[in-house]
Amino acid sequence: MKASSPHRMLNPQNLPAPKGFSHVVVPSGGKTVYLAGQTGHTPDGTLPGPGHVEQLDHACKNVVEALLSAGARPEHLVSVLIFVVDLPGYRASLHQLGEVWQKHFGKHYPAVSLFEVSGMFEPGAKVELVCTAVVPG
Repeated sequence: MKASSPHRMLNPQNLPAPKGFSHVVVPSGGKTVYLAGQTGHTPDGTLPGPGHVEQLDHACKNVVEALLSAGARPEHLVSVLIFVVDLPGYRASLHQLGEVWQKHFGKHYPAVSLFEVSGMFEPGAKVELVCTAVVPG
């Protein structure tokens, strides 16, 4: 899937080459949409599995659903904060996690930051995504 976004993604040559994110996103004018943290919980409140891959897959699905409810699409994302409780476990699955990302967001890489945290509000949750999107005006 080709990267497509109404926003300008910039990666200055004097910064390290990005992989899976953009250093700078200049949003087009429009409506800003802020999403609450999305974990991998299904509509019935259960988690799809104990691992990062299964949980990220459903968290991304939840992000897409939340975006659509606001009239936004994945290519409108300008920022994604990823919170994980097990950074070594997350790193060990990077290839599969990248495939999950592309399944839901294509090759659209907004400004992304990854944080390891000691726990999530929901027991058993291993990953949570906090996203901001700008829908062009």
